[in-house]
Amino acid sequence: MEQRVDAAAAYVLHTRPYRETSLLVDLFTLEHGLVSVVARGARKPGSRLRALLQPFQSLQVGWQGRAELKNLRSAEASETSCMLQGRSLLCGLYLNELLQRLLRPHDPHPRLFVYFRYALNELKLAQDIEGALRTFERQLLEQLGFALDCSTLLPQEHYGWSEEQGLVGLAPTVAGWPGEHLLAIERDQYDDPDVRRTAKQLMRLRLAPLLGEKPLRSRELFMKRKGTRDD
Repeated sequence: MEQRVDAAAAYVLHTRPYRETSLLVDLFTLEHGLVSVVARGARKPGSRLRALLQPFQSLQVGWQGRAELKNLRSAEASETSCMLQGRSLLCGLYLNELLQRLLRPHDPHPRLFVYFRYALNELKLAQDIEGALRTFERQLLEQLGFALDCSTLLPQEHYGWSEEQGLVGLAPTVAGWPGEHLLAIERDQYDDPDVRRTAKQLMRLRLAPLLGEKPLRSRELFMKRKGTRDD
């Protein structure tokens, strides 16, 4: 069945050349999730689409088609361009890559769309980058069906992570994450540097099996930027 969509809220995640003058564009949309479209003629000199179809750009788009790959019919900017620089740019590319790698095409996640907008705004301000990343990662995992169960955690106890069992209690003599850190993560409270450190470790462990063995390109860019240490 042919699908025709008009004026869908979307963000551009990634573009790549297609044939001689077109682009393949990955979009994260409010009502349709991850959608890939062909923007015909977008690479022609002077094409309005060429400047419009940039990562992080908020759009109102229309598309049409029977196959999974749709034809872009219209695109209009719905907000001013989100210009990210430096670390914020690399973090934005990381968020885009997570969505491309982990979402199924045409599987809507409207709540995650709102948190993506929040994360981009925080990256643009560049005031609480780490808190924005951890909040988005947690929301992404929750939307994918991997919510963190903190209902039985005790603030004074320590816990570790098991892929089979989730969070598990540890003996007092075994190093682990304080329960109070994990409860703060559940509330998206990242003011404490130690909580941020725990959250980064935990999110990386939880995302790893979902991402598989293929390395994240954005993480490789982080490594190059920092020289020898991951950011």
